[in-house]
Amino acid sequence: MINLDLTWQQAAAGAATLAVAAAALLRAGRVMGGAGGAGDAEAQHGDLRRAATPRRLRAAGAFVREAAVVVGLFALWQLAGSYSLMGPDGATDRARWLWHAERVLDLPSEAALQRPILPHPLIVQAFNLYYDTLHFPVLIVCLIWLFARHRERYAQFRITLVAFTGLCLLIQLIPVAPPRLLPAIGMVDTAARYGQSVYSATGAFQADQLSALPSVHVGWAILVAMAVIVTLRSRWRWLAIGYPVMTTLAVVVTANHFWLDGVAAAIVLLLVLAAQWATRRLRGRRAGPAAPAGTESQPARSDPADRISSAACRASRPPASSRLVSSTCSIWRSRSYSVGLARPRRLAVSALLPPVSR
Repeated sequence: MINLDLTWQQAAAGAATLAVAAAALLRAGRVMGGAGGAGDAEAQHGDLRRAATPRRLRAAGAFVREAAVVVGLFALWQLAGSYSLMGPDGATDRARWLWHAERVLDLPSEAALQRPILPHPLIVQAFNLYYDTLHFPVLIVCLIWLFARHRERYAQFRITLVAFTGLCLLIQLIPVAPPRLLPAIGMVDTAARYGQSVYSATGAFQADQLSALPSVHVGWAILVAMAVIVTLRSRWRWLAIGYPVMTTLAVVVTANHFWLDGVAAAIVLLLVLAAQWATRRLRGRRAGPAAPAGTESQPARSDPADRISSAACRASRPPASSRLVSSTCSIWRSRSYSVGLARPRRLAVSALLPPVSR
């Protein structure tokens, strides 16, 4: 849990202000866009800048609206970090259970990974800064990039982000201590050692320190990497896999998370993606079955006579004396003939014959 200066009340007030500003900008864009009538086409032609103003207002309103969503999500995160359903009593017991479960699963020891890095202060401090400051700016940059350059991907990414974060916050209401609060397993609180801790130095209970499971840092890193890989087409996009790998390494080396915390985040993200896929599939079924094959319009066959007649219809009309072309055009414009070419040809030839007196 990062410790920014904004409390959840301040973040919520900021989100509400941004939402009001976004609504005002969008409404102004709609009003100005519909103000011009048919009579002022010449004025709109003469002043391109004024014609572009409604579009700019709508674009600014959409951007501010998305900023309100992000700030509101941060407010929810700060609020959830200050509450816990069960208190700190069982948090260390659940953390010990995770530690023993990892030994049963034969996962690498976090302490064994941290031990060779501790003698290198610069590397340790770099990991502390990585854990504390990098995940939120990278997420915001990814949101802005998708919104500005790949709008068709943005909505899906935002929905996944909100659903994943909200579900993680619900799970984190059950407190689980991080490895740094378990001295018996031999891990060191690297941020406290170098004065880089974002948590209070008091020994009092803080709910945000016990929200280790699942790791939102790892989940966000996986989500950002997925967005880059799915959106881009360059072969270099696969380098984005390094971001969740480095994030997992950072949260483990700094003793803020177990391996299973990151695994739990990946499972939650998979559940969110599966729920979205199931929702889209259900909506597709509710949209109704496809039209029967017999009711679909079939493309016309490519026939030499068809091409000749169509070309004759599209050409400029000859004098009225050419009764063959005019009769053929009237036949091909009518879609009521479902038979082959024999009948139109007979009708076209009969049009040349003089009427028979009875």
